[in-house]
Amino acid sequence: MKPAWTMTDFLEVKENVLRIDQISAAELARNHQTPLFVFSENRIRSNITRLVNIATVIDCKLKVCYAAKANSNLAILKVIQDAGSDIEVNSGGELYIALKVGFRPDQIIFNGTSKTENELAEAIDAGIYAIQADSVFELELIEKIAGKLEKRANVSLRLVPEIESDTLHGLQTALLTSKFGMMPAEALDAFRRWRPDDRLLNLCGIHLHIGSQNPKPEPYERAFVALFENLLRIHQVTGHQLRHLNIGGGFPVNYLRDDSNSSEIADEQRALFSANLDPAEIIRNAWQAVKKSAATTDSLDLIKDIELLIEPGRSVIGDAGICLTTVRNKKTRPIDQNSRGIERVRGQTAGRVGPETGKTHRSSARDKDTWLLTDAGFNSLLSMETYKWYYHLVAAERADEPHQTPYKVAGPLCDGGDVYFDIEGKKRLPDYRDLPENIEVNDLLAILNCGAYSLSQMFPYNGRQLPAAVLIDKKKAVKLIRTRQTYEDLLSNQIFPID
Repeated sequence: MKPAWTMTDFLEVKENVLRIDQISAAELARNHQTPLFVFSENRIRSNITRLVNIATVIDCKLKVCYAAKANSNLAILKVIQDAGSDIEVNSGGELYIALKVGFRPDQIIFNGTSKTENELAEAIDAGIYAIQADSVFELELIEKIAGKLEKRANVSLRLVPEIESDTLHGLQTALLTSKFGMMPAEALDAFRRWRPDDRLLNLCGIHLHIGSQNPKPEPYERAFVALFENLLRIHQVTGHQLRHLNIGGGFPVNYLRDDSNSSEIADEQRALFSANLDPAEIIRNAWQAVKKSAATTDSLDLIKDIELLIEPGRSVIGDAGICLTTVRNKKTRPIDQNSRGIERVRGQTAGRVGPETGKTHRSSARDKDTWLLTDAGFNSLLSMETYKWYYHLVAAERADEPHQTPYKVAGPLCDGGDVYFDIEGKKRLPDYRDLPENIEVNDLLAILNCGAYSLSQMFPYNGRQLPAAVLIDKKKAVKLIRTRQTYEDLLSNQIFPID
């Protein structure tokens, strides 16, 4: 039986070794060292195609704008562009990168809460599809800069409609307590102030984003209906006929395809990490709710030529990336019997069938933990610390063997929080990771589904060089897309003091 985490034509096992797009993980690690990020062009393209095909289940135009913050590597962005996606940026730097890759200005939207005057000037001068204005103050700033440049700026207003989802609190972006957007009443006043024929501001759309990794479809329907109700109100009061509605992104990735550790994660977190929604079904149902509302209010003409924007990030790149890491140290330590207990139930729950063997099983009582210290820590996978994010771990050169032996796994940093479990004991991450028996120093491990927010958030803490990244292209060729930092790179931008 195949391990549950495998994915046909992408993540597979051959002769006990993990293969990524048919390339041996062991070979990749030998050729490029570890930690090493490995990305699959074919998986990225498949994910983009799934999102672009949403257009077939709605009867309006669709604009897919990949969220560059999820991974802004140049080679990755070029694949995403070639696969048929536009782009959403959040800074002048991401705007520069998008233009450098070859995205046309009309393919670019610009989000963010704290845009500088220089960033806004760059966006207006480029003539991008829309700047997503976060406040009335920012609208006034855009107007001033547009006047100096003598150019008309395309602007969409980001709303905060108080829509809650079941994602993590830090990922909620449509609540009054979040830092994003303006109140619907503020937006309505803005549309009153800047008329449809305004010389400097083209207010062409409205936008909201309910957050990332949403496990249920209902918030999307509420969000889409809220956008339509605001569109209708804006038209009735001000005469503006909007060009687009932007419903954001947040489509989830299933991080728990293999649920061998799931019983050790709190229920709420487990539901989040195992979310498995179809974006096309989400948007189709939400669009039908909008059409029903439009028919009820006799306003179907207002959405006849509307363009729907979505901003997927995680759902494009999350499961397309793997981090290969090597065990660099191994040790044993007595178990803290007060907080953990000696005997630990294996499998999902006591008395249930274990995922690998098909039989109920229980570990024997033991009085020591085995610790594995790897060369990949939260400097490479920051979300593992900031959000206690779960990434599944497998033995890359023993991938077909039963993963039933519990280990405490940690990274290399001089920081007590650099561990693959929750040191606060809140069951947000499993206390142990299941791997084959007798894992030793120099064994290769693979961290799955970590393509989103990893490269973008890396930092050289403890003077550790940032890892390399490779892309397995559609012809199964391995291409280096990011070099490993050298010691000299650690000195970049530093000025040595001179007496």
